[in-house]
Amino acid sequence: MTLPTPSHRVEVLLQKFTSSIGLPFRDLLPESIILEALKTEKIKYRRRLFDPFVTLWAFLSQVLDADKTCHNAVSRVITWLASEEVKIPSPDSSAYCQARKRLPEKLLQRLFHQVAQGLEKQVTSEHLWCGRHVKVIDGSTVSMPDTLWNQKAYPQPSSQAEGCGFPLAKIGALFSLATGAAVALVINIKNTHDIKLARQLYQFLNPGDLLLGDCAFCSYADMFFIQKRSCDAVFRLSPTRKHEIERGRRKPLKSYEAIEVWHQPKTQPKGLLLEEYTQLPKTLTIRVIKYYIPSPGFRTKYVILATTLLDSKVYPTTEIMRLYGQRWQVELDLRHLKTTLDMDILRGKTPEIVRKEIYAHLLAYNLLRTIMWEAGTTHNVNPLRLSFQGTRQLFDNFIPQLASASTQKRAWLYQTLLKTIVHTLIPERPGRCEPRVRKRRPKSYPLMKKPRQVLRQECLAANAFR
Repeated sequence: MTLPTPSHRVEVLLQKFTSSIGLPFRDLLPESIILEALKTEKIKYRRRLFDPFVTLWAFLSQVLDADKTCHNAVSRVITWLASEEVKIPSPDSSAYCQARKRLPEKLLQRLFHQVAQGLEKQVTSEHLWCGRHVKVIDGSTVSMPDTLWNQKAYPQPSSQAEGCGFPLAKIGALFSLATGAAVALVINIKNTHDIKLARQLYQFLNPGDLLLGDCAFCSYADMFFIQKRSCDAVFRLSPTRKHEIERGRRKPLKSYEAIEVWHQPKTQPKGLLLEEYTQLPKTLTIRVIKYYIPSPGFRTKYVILATTLLDSKVYPTTEIMRLYGQRWQVELDLRHLKTTLDMDILRGKTPEIVRKEIYAHLLAYNLLRTIMWEAGTTHNVNPLRLSFQGTRQLFDNFIPQLASASTQKRAWLYQTLLKTIVHTLIPERPGRCEPRVRKRRPKSYPLMKKPRQVLRQECLAANAFR
């Protein structure tokens, strides 16, 4: 009996992966796009079992699964090969782990950006805000294993004793308000200011985009940088600029709204290069909107917005107020990434693997957003009201059936999946107020304030005297 060569096994796996996980990406991430990205990055590879194609799809399945171990990913490969009566590889995960190390970080980054752009192109005029594509910006943190390499690249907070904390990375992300998909992301150390990350994200804005963010991103320089890219911004006014409302030269339009003239900072702000500071104009014209929140239970009683949208006829005040109310969507998007997809605590023991994990999570996240978008637009439902967790659970359960089905049955299964996802509709709950408290009590163990090795020695010494 002639045993199948690795190339035959690769073909079997590619068919399995692309018919299940890759099905929603059939237009956004076909094999030709991956091949083109490999050529663009000048990546050469040998034809082995875990080549870049199989490794990429296995990585995506690993991220989407509740069990994210490499052993689980390899066991899935073994199961699919066994179902086709093909020689199975070793159950040891070292070959797959080495393949992940060989998988270039730039490849994952490029594919993530391409998929995000492809999904954004599917947005029609009915999903736009006043005819504009809206991007929402925010920052967060992710932790990783406490290894020497991770500590060196992304050191733990200085408030924690050595050996008692975990390395933390700061991420800044852009999300599409229409689709909920992640458009771009940058990674830096923990104590990096959000505005520094934001300035690295402006390059991913397209002319005509509208950027929505909280007060952390509201500054004179950033308003200018965004306008320079032919974009506009709606930010909550920074508390340090509250006096400008009273002191600035204004032309009243109506109550709680004014056109103000902001003046260039007298001193060079921190984090701004001298050449960038010298490019700033002497003045900027900004529209300021102040409105009150009558809902009981809200900590915030009023909101002050600063925007470069000066035309109140094209962009009515009520529409801008309603738009800023949707800024909270980015908090939910980050929660889906960190909690639903378990990106909050990464597993890579080196910074390179950590970054690859992040981009793989973003690619998988956009995969689910693609399914939600197709389900919503097919059945005339707002895709953002569909349950992200429900979509993930359904997709995970449909994967084995999609992988083993014939071409005709696969199409029927996929349409059934879309129809089922529509039933995971989340009810609209405007003005809902939930206190920020925890009902479940934590365990009574004390916090770790000494390195584990020291605590072990103390424990052994204490037991020796018993």
